[in-house]
Amino acid sequence: MLAAFAQAFKTPDLRRKLLFTLAIMAIYRFGSFVPAPGVDYGNVQQCVAGAESTFLGMMNLFSGGGLLQLSVFALGIMPYITASIIVQLMRVVIPRFEDLHKEGHAGQAKLTQYTRYLTIFLGVLQSTVMVTTAANGLLFQGCPVSPIPNAGPGTLLLTILTMTAGTGLIMWLGELITEKGIGNGMSLLIFTSIAATFPTGLGRVFGLESGLVKLLIIIAVILLITLAVVFVEQCQRRIPVQYAKRMVGRRLYGGSSTYIPMKINLAGVIPVIFASSIMHLPIMIAEFNRTADWSLALQQWFAPSHPMRLAVYTLLILFFAFFYTAITFNPQEVADNMKRYGGFIPGIRAGKPTADYLNYVMTRITAPGALYLAVVALVPEILFAVMGLDGAMPWGGTSIMIMVGVALQTVKDIDSQLQQRHYEGFLS
Repeated sequence: MLAAFAQAFKTPDLRRKLLFTLAIMAIYRFGSFVPAPGVDYGNVQQCVAGAESTFLGMMNLFSGGGLLQLSVFALGIMPYITASIIVQLMRVVIPRFEDLHKEGHAGQAKLTQYTRYLTIFLGVLQSTVMVTTAANGLLFQGCPVSPIPNAGPGTLLLTILTMTAGTGLIMWLGELITEKGIGNGMSLLIFTSIAATFPTGLGRVFGLESGLVKLLIIIAVILLITLAVVFVEQCQRRIPVQYAKRMVGRRLYGGSSTYIPMKINLAGVIPVIFASSIMHLPIMIAEFNRTADWSLALQQWFAPSHPMRLAVYTLLILFFAFFYTAITFNPQEVADNMKRYGGFIPGIRAGKPTADYLNYVMTRITAPGALYLAVVALVPEILFAVMGLDGAMPWGGTSIMIMVGVALQTVKDIDSQLQQRHYEGFLS
């Protein structure tokens, strides 16, 4: 990986793209520290230091810590992620979305436009909730000072508009990286947000009692999870496909052999994100009335190390892994495309038998992929709970999985760019 980056910096065109990408990532990090209008930065720091609320942990992680800072980029990339997932799910519910998906580039451009509109709408909604709860004292319960001292209607409206505009700017920055930089812009911004929290979390652990031992254990776990993620994400089941020969005019086409690569983990990290979001809802509801009996029960049942929470979390990950894979991979569509171009799987008849076979293989490989997601997500949480690091670690196996996946894909993009510019001649 380091060799690929070194070679890329020696190529002028790739060097410009890499520097442009790094500059956009730096701008994104800078915006995470700029407080929104009407927010008192000193009061926010005082409230964050004594805050006990953890229900916003995932959103705060994806914003690089900017959410609880009430910064311009407080919402981070989360509205865009949510909007993208909703648009994908709408393909199952609304036939028009499925038709747009099949129309190629024009249809994808329309779906991207819908995603942008939905991102702005979610930005308005989430920023309104965030600013209102901060002004009412619900975001930082027990804080003696107000994060927004002059919480008038004009000030709140300006803060909401600024955070929403920050969401739109983040979306634009991500698209700029995709268009003029290296890799997928949105994924790299998520990578930046998560990576920014690692030094703080590790430093907090080092300052605890027996901090050095705990820090070494955490580093070892991170390396093991990284190894597991790299191994599983590179694994795939290759289904052979043979294309029959056919005459078009006087020319003979076809007769080639290829394969359908089916990854063990077709759903990526989406099932874990879905499950984590749902698991945060009971804690979020309990935050609004901590003294009630039902609130105390929810806090106990959904504590990080409680068996009930771990069981529900595992079931949700398994369910969403199968559910999201069924949405994103359509065996019938793949079988129809193969039949249209004269392709077939050796030993399997074209048409419905091919679709049934692909569905059978997809179900078989999704099962270990779902178990892999559950293990990677739960092992760090259980370990941190045993070590007493629930509040010290802002990330877990999901964060490591996202970072490693984005890093792998970015290196692949750099390698493909290098191969286009440096290749051996026929006579060399």
